[in-house]
Amino acid sequence: MNIAKLHPVDHAAEAMPTDLAGLEAWFDRRLDEKLAEREAAKVPSLAIIATKGTMDMAYPPFILASTAAALGWNASIFFTFYGLELLKKDLDLKVSPLGNPAMPMKMPFGPEWLKRINMPIPNLVAGNLPGFENLATTMMEQTVKAKGVPSIRELRDICVESGVRLVACQMTVDLFNYRQDEFIPEIAEWIGATSYLAEARNADVCLFV
Repeated sequence: MNIAKLHPVDHAAEAMPTDLAGLEAWFDRRLDEKLAEREAAKVPSLAIIATKGTMDMAYPPFILASTAAALGWNASIFFTFYGLELLKKDLDLKVSPLGNPAMPMKMPFGPEWLKRINMPIPNLVAGNLPGFENLATTMMEQTVKAKGVPSIRELRDICVESGVRLVACQMTVDLFNYRQDEFIPEIAEWIGATSYLAEARNADVCLFV
């Protein structure tokens, strides 16, 4: 039996040129092929640095990280300074419209024309009207619920279940005299900025929130 007939070899594909120009072109093609194979096999990664502890600023890092995880990416969030509030067992997040002129105040109920209106609130009112922060928080919570958007706690649970690494800044813990038992047990690491920056440096996408 002729084995060569059963397993024919494509000599043209394996043949290596003997002239210098041909060799350079052949190596360039092989390098491009290997780089393309490596890029296709690589799992994208996302690193987020979360620094804010308000309800409205809690949504971006959790939404982005959970979306990346759903796409099959490796995702992590580094919570530092006020961002550590997002990892506490007891979430008590508020919306602060003070100093945030881009924030729209919208009615969570009523006719459609009313819910579409942006109501800019002057800082003089936002900062001096008693209970205004609680009012803004309640309105945001009702708007989120009416639109079917998950709560911060639900989004955080989704991140945990989908494998997002939640990383806490140990320096901030020490600075604000936090105790580790105040935070959820799903925190992957308690590290400093130096350690996390080494990870963020190698990420395909790095975001600061």
